[in-house]
Amino acid sequence: MSSPESSMTVDSDIPSLVRLNIGGKKFCTTIDTLTQREPDSMLAVMFSGRHTVCQDAEKGFVFVDRDGKHFRHVLNWLRDGAVPMLKDSEYSELLREAEYYQLLGLIEEINAVLNKRKEDDDIDTELTRTDIIKCIQSEKVRFRGVNLSGLDLSKLDLSFVDFSFACLKNVFFSRANLHGAKFRDVDAEGSIFHNATLRECEFTGANLRGALLAGAGLQSANLQDACLIDCSFCGADLSSAHLQTADLTNANLEGANLEGANLKGAKLSNANLKHANLQRAYLRHVNLRETHLEGAKLDGANLLGAIR
Repeated sequence: MSSPESSMTVDSDIPSLVRLNIGGKKFCTTIDTLTQREPDSMLAVMFSGRHTVCQDAEKGFVFVDRDGKHFRHVLNWLRDGAVPMLKDSEYSELLREAEYYQLLGLIEEINAVLNKRKEDDDIDTELTRTDIIKCIQSEKVRFRGVNLSGLDLSKLDLSFVDFSFACLKNVFFSRANLHGAKFRDVDAEGSIFHNATLRECEFTGANLRGALLAGAGLQSANLQDACLIDCSFCGADLSSAHLQTADLTNANLEGANLEGANLKGAKLSNANLKHANLQRAYLRHVNLRETHLEGAKLDGANLLGAIR
């Protein structure tokens, strides 16, 4: 690691003080710093006291023939376990130094940072309609956490695709086949699902504020805990849909089919349910006082404890 002429000097007043010359850059640290955090590293072995380091004739610096650009990061890691914020190219340089000095902990941390950045880059990748069409030709398609905001995905066969946690703001899904697709915890504010097939879809916890779902087929869809504020479901088929604790404030469900739907705990303040089919719907203890129900069919609906 050091040249035959290299040496270590020990300050007489501070026995643990070590002066280092790394490729021409001067550093001052302690034996404890060099040996405690990474006891199996080359630096720890060199200054463990088990090996003799020759005395340098000039100012007592130990010379190491390495580029000193990143050695301050090496010392900061040894001092307090800190990993610096660097560009990927600089991380590659620091990684080479960490490998040279056999700093296994630092190597692991750098690789973890680089892997995390790669994952984030994959999430932030912008896809086009053509990219989506290519992807859906495979058997299992997942766009979990992907940003697809503003894309035109109308009329595509996207059945059983997993969009969970994705950003789908203002996406056009008009007339798309989304049967069995997963939209768990997506942000689909303002998206267009006009006349889309959404049978048995999962929208649990999704944000659909202001989305257009007029004429959509949502039979047996799961919209529990979804934000459906200001949504339009005019003429949509929500038969047997799960809408427990969904927020339908100001939603327009005029003429929608909600036969057998479960609306337990749903918020329906100022919702428009005029001429909607609510036969056999579960409305127990639901507050309907500010809901517009003119012309709605309520035959067989469970209204026990409902506030009207």
